[in-house]
Amino acid sequence: MTAASELSFFASADGDIAYRDTGTGDPVVLLHSGYVDHRLFEAQTPALAAEYRVIAVDVRGHGWTANATKPFRWADDLADLLRHLDAGPAVLVGVSMGGAVAGDTAMEYPELVRAIVLSGSSVSDFQYTQEWTRKIVAESQRTLYSGDIEGWLKVFLAGAGGPFRSPDEVDPRILDHLREMALHTISKHTPGERNWHVPMTDTWARVPKIDVPVLTVNGALDSPDLLVDAERFAATAQNGRSVVVEGTSHFPNLEKPEEFNAIVLDFLRSL
Repeated sequence: MTAASELSFFASADGDIAYRDTGTGDPVVLLHSGYVDHRLFEAQTPALAAEYRVIAVDVRGHGWTANATKPFRWADDLADLLRHLDAGPAVLVGVSMGGAVAGDTAMEYPELVRAIVLSGSSVSDFQYTQEWTRKIVAESQRTLYSGDIEGWLKVFLAGAGGPFRSPDEVDPRILDHLREMALHTISKHTPGERNWHVPMTDTWARVPKIDVPVLTVNGALDSPDLLVDAERFAATAQNGRSVVVEGTSHFPNLEKPEEFNAIVLDFLRSL
């Protein structure tokens, strides 16, 4: 596990943004899913840092990054950090929420983005249509805002298994890793607190303008609506393609890290 002492901090206009910066070469930015932190990429960071400068970020309100105290957008935070680090244009690799951050940034700050990899995600204003996914999202919100942390964790980990498996069918080490990160992030917040994040809207209309290479990587056992929209994103961007990792759900980078790393490295080397 990454020690907090290995993190660096950028003093943004609304508190510190934490990140891990390792390796040399062209910059690759790793953007984690919701409720966790940069440690989601423990298996990716050393593999990618052998050839690239890898910057693994804690998104605002997650991990060791400050909570918001005023309205903010993901893309603005990331753009400020990339400029501070003189790290653009960078390849953005995002899982779930992190993929939404990557897509938003490509739309808002194309000069800072060289390519994007989206895993388990599409646009940031994605609308769930599959019944299982809608139930998971609704139950997650209910338990979180009521302060039922144990109930929320159960729902969160069910999401990691996907609609076609129970959490018991996922490697318990993966679930323990997700649980540890989630508890750390949740401990920074209080039930029912104000959400200062300002979402982008009408993002599908902007996807055709994305002219950098796009790769979507999804687990074959993930929610079908996510798979459909990942395919749509890749087909709608000017230079996109999609890959499916068999036998995995929402976190192919955790369930099959070597395969995920090989896919991402092949993409990076093609740029």
